[in-house]
Amino acid sequence: MSYISDVLFWISTGLLVPVVLLLIWFFLRALLLLGGFFGQYLSMRKAGAEIRDEFNNLTGDNLLTLGSRLPKSRAVSGYVCSLIGARSSKARMNHLLDEYAVYIDKQLEVPNTLVKMGPMLGLMGTLIPMGPALVGLSTGDIASMAYNMQVAFATTVVGLFAAAVGFITKQVRKRWFTEEMNYLEYLAELLDENGSGHEEA
Repeated sequence: MSYISDVLFWISTGLLVPVVLLLIWFFLRALLLLGGFFGQYLSMRKAGAEIRDEFNNLTGDNLLTLGSRLPKSRAVSGYVCSLIGARSSKARMNHLLDEYAVYIDKQLEVPNTLVKMGPMLGLMGTLIPMGPALVGLSTGDIASMAYNMQVAFATTVVGLFAAAVGFITKQVRKRWFTEEMNYLEYLAELLDENGSGHEEA
């Protein structure tokens, strides 16, 4: 049993370096995500208002020219043009909506990873040094215990920071994408109704 415990201890201790390296990478990735998100937020405040106004003033007369009036900075503008171009095929429009849903998932991959993996790695980085810290405490090696406790607390803070950045950016981006998906579904229904009306006429 002692041999098995030693093996588990060696494995957990060996995982500390990969965990710390991953946490550093997540921290840098969170900083990049935060910087990009800030610029995107400023852009979205203007673009979101323009898109909202265009859809609120949408009529049958200006329906087919909607794509040219939307800001090109948002990917939804391209999907609007594609939906209008595929208005004769309901199957094609549904495919485009599903394609945009996949695009949303890809855009939320990094925040999702930070939210889920940040606390996990932070907890691992906390628990792994606790073993050597307790050993140092039992042998009276206060310096070793203090160093390991410092590592434990630092990994926790970095993991939680990455998770917090991921959570905030995910929530805001999800709200943006949900609003844009509603616009696309509304447009698809209008195009379908418009096409059905022409067929009946």
